[in-house]
Amino acid sequence: MHAKLQRRQTLADTRRALVLDAARAVFAEAGIEGASIREIAKKAGYTPGAIYSYFESKEAIYAALLDESLLRLQAAVAEAKVFSSRPDKTLAAKAQAWFDFYAANPRDLDLGFYLVHGMRPRGLTSELDHELNDRLYDALHPCEEALRALGLGAELALQENTALFAHGVGLLLMQYTGRIRMFRQSADALFKTYLAQLTLRSATVAINEDAAEPAAAGQPDLFGGTVQPNSTDT
Repeated sequence: MHAKLQRRQTLADTRRALVLDAARAVFAEAGIEGASIREIAKKAGYTPGAIYSYFESKEAIYAALLDESLLRLQAAVAEAKVFSSRPDKTLAAKAQAWFDFYAANPRDLDLGFYLVHGMRPRGLTSELDHELNDRLYDALHPCEEALRALGLGAELALQENTALFAHGVGLLLMQYTGRIRMFRQSADALFKTYLAQLTLRSATVAINEDAAEPAAAGQPDLFGGTVQPNSTDT
């Protein structure tokens, strides 16, 4: 009985994988707006009704593909080395991991930013968007943790991590479209330079904040509230 159930599950997983492979091709050609369950079913060699036994909508299929992509992104970042006493090296390793992942897998960048038919705001459903955004944030969070370890406060670390991701994605888009060649520059080299500048900037901010802490006691800080004597907040 167990073997029979296992064979049935294996068959279902295989069919689901075929549907996802077909959907990936259809989304690459038509984008999420131009795709349809009928077209995905045709590509997979199934009837539309068979597709609905696995996914309730084309948005659910897209979400499954994106979830799979983000899991691979998380794995790539997780594999990057952590330097326990060198947060600067940890930041560089973790950031380079997600940058290299998207550089090697440009279709995943398309998938994550819905880029197939132009750059404009898109989404799936509110619930799916929330879940997938959380997945992406989890993949990028190790960089934020490294920035905190460098001495930045929570708000500034979030700002810098956001800027880091925006900078990296911009370079990847320029590389992907070939536009970076007009500047005779390397996306990877520019990303490494930005990382080095970010590390230096973060260390300088942390040193300056530590040096200014006694004089600033009892004064409002940049993000509201009051810095108290011997406070560990930055």
